[in-house]
Amino acid sequence: MTFFQDYPIPTPPSRPRTPQFTPPPWVAAPRYELPAVVPVGQFIHKSPTFVVAIEAAKVYSTGCVFEMSWMLRRTDQDDRRWSEMNGVFHRPAPHLRDGAISVASVLLFGMQFPDGTKASTSSLAMYEQSVPRDQEPGGPVFEFRPRGGNGGEDDMSAMGTLWLWPLPPAGDLRLLAQWTSMGMPESSIILDGSRLRAAAAAVQQYWPEEVGPE
Repeated sequence: MTFFQDYPIPTPPSRPRTPQFTPPPWVAAPRYELPAVVPVGQFIHKSPTFVVAIEAAKVYSTGCVFEMSWMLRRTDQDDRRWSEMNGVFHRPAPHLRDGAISVASVLLFGMQFPDGTKASTSSLAMYEQSVPRDQEPGGPVFEFRPRGGNGGEDDMSAMGTLWLWPLPPAGDLRLLAQWTSMGMPESSIILDGSRLRAAAAAVQQYWPEEVGPE
């Protein structure tokens, strides 16, 4: 006989399994797919102090995720100016300042398709409530998603992704960027839409019994 024998641990009540939320295909990449990776390896902007690079594209059955990074190197900025730049550098997405959004402080991206159709992260769609996320958009979705970074006394670096839905058409795609506060004017590179579409054939399902894209 022990002391705790009189205090048994109760059996927890059974509960129903919570259904898993599956986002619409235009919101995010499918969860159960191994994407095909297409190397890009291009600087969309390169100066003596600041670079923005598109590293690779992860191609899914429904769209593409572009992996990117950017770095700022310190030159003659004093500590106060470097601190101010640090605040802008690590907040590249739109945010309110004094009740308004400073476009100059935003890292903007755009995509122009072969037929002239355009999509841009400057629409600030992530802050709009007029169109529900479960309602299919009337055009391509192009969203910038920062993923954090780090910095020190000599330089700052960060990374993020760009989500493009649906898969792009064949032909030349023009990927544009602008970040006025970092001294980057409108800059662009050309991507091969045909190559991205072809890569989708190599996408693998985690489990073969999964039917169709999420």
